[in-house]
Amino acid sequence: MSILVEGVDKKFTARSGVVEALQNVSAEIMMGQFTVLLGPSGCGKTTLLRIIAGLDDPSSGAVDVDGKTPEYARHSKQLGVVFQRPALLSWRTVRQNVALPQELSQAGDSVRADDLINLVGLNGFENSLPNQLSGGMQSRVAIARALMLEPSILLMDEPLGALDQITRERMQIELARIVENQAMTVVMVTHSIPEALFLADRIFVMSARPGRIIEDIAVPFERPRSLIVEDDSRFFKHAKKLRQLLIFDSGHRAVEPPPDTT
Repeated sequence: MSILVEGVDKKFTARSGVVEALQNVSAEIMMGQFTVLLGPSGCGKTTLLRIIAGLDDPSSGAVDVDGKTPEYARHSKQLGVVFQRPALLSWRTVRQNVALPQELSQAGDSVRADDLINLVGLNGFENSLPNQLSGGMQSRVAIARALMLEPSILLMDEPLGALDQITRERMQIELARIVENQAMTVVMVTHSIPEALFLADRIFVMSARPGRIIEDIAVPFERPRSLIVEDDSRFFKHAKKLRQLLIFDSGHRAVEPPPDTT
């Protein structure tokens, strides 16, 4: 079982002309893994995630989600999506925001909402409004809301990107714990190399626009993980390789990268 991305191109029409966001992207995302789409800003990571989610259509090519179209998978509640900004409803409490998908689909129950609030570590804040929460806490609410209908696949678009560094590292640990507890497939967008290495089982490295997958890297660290992995020599070696790929990718190479002597 997998998510198959086959020959996906995506073009947009802008005032300046046609913008090619993605070019011939093909990948197989294995079920049960935490996969990261890593690349520079503007490389089409979010566009690819939205196509996988069935929120945008490719200009050409196709996506197959475990034998189904992305639209079918999303409407059948197989997919949960967490956007870069939490987009919480300001007049609804934490519990009410988490329970919103259940209200809209008439599926699930309030007990699950409370269980998810407990899972993301927000006990005691059930009746708080979004403006009473920190940025990290709002991100946790958004994750809990996405899990409300028990999706088997969670798609996340830089869910920690707006946080300060300390909060971001704490949330990385929390996110790893939540995902391991739920045993689901995750596809996450980020442009942070340490974040990708800490969270992922597999990293697809994307080039600058037009976005292409230029490397498929298996992350060697076992789970559960702690920040201790960042002291592992393999962490530094993989970070160096990823940095070289992002700076000196084959389509935008101005100067040859230094040889990797590690």
